[in-house]
Amino acid sequence: MKRDIVGFHLDELGDWVADLDCGHGQHVRHRPPFVNRPWVVSDAGREGMLGEPLDCVRCDRMEWPDGFVAYRRTPEFDETSTPAGLRREHATKRGTWARIHVIAGALRYRIGAPIHRSFLVEPSSSVVILPEVPHRVDPDGPVRFFVEFWRRERSGDDSRTPE
Repeated sequence: MKRDIVGFHLDELGDWVADLDCGHGQHVRHRPPFVNRPWVVSDAGREGMLGEPLDCVRCDRMEWPDGFVAYRRTPEFDETSTPAGLRREHATKRGTWARIHVIAGALRYRIGAPIHRSFLVEPSSSVVILPEVPHRVDPDGPVRFFVEFWRRERSGDDSRTPE
């Protein structure tokens, strides 16, 4: 899944890591002849790549990013109170992750492009909602659930944190 580069940092070994808008990081080494990324070795080269898409394999695997904290949750819904907006395809905004928690019953969670998957979520389990990926829910009979929203833990100057 393509995600935009929003910054860079050095890892503990001194290798460059691209910070992606989803919250994941991906190494961007220049090691010819196997990896040819000459733009990595200069400040200007890295700055020129800001906003460019990079494939995020961790999003493809629906892996939760590090350093995120819960900041809001919905009320508890059931099969009659599930909002129409959750039943039709929608997406969270850039940088916002979420989890659906089923308390009782079962809920069908359908993910659109580019993932194209469906999960039956049952009690005491949760599923990951990736930022900007279309999805919807369908109660599978009587159900009780809520959605919890997560974002990058705020630091004093982190302009990438969604509101």
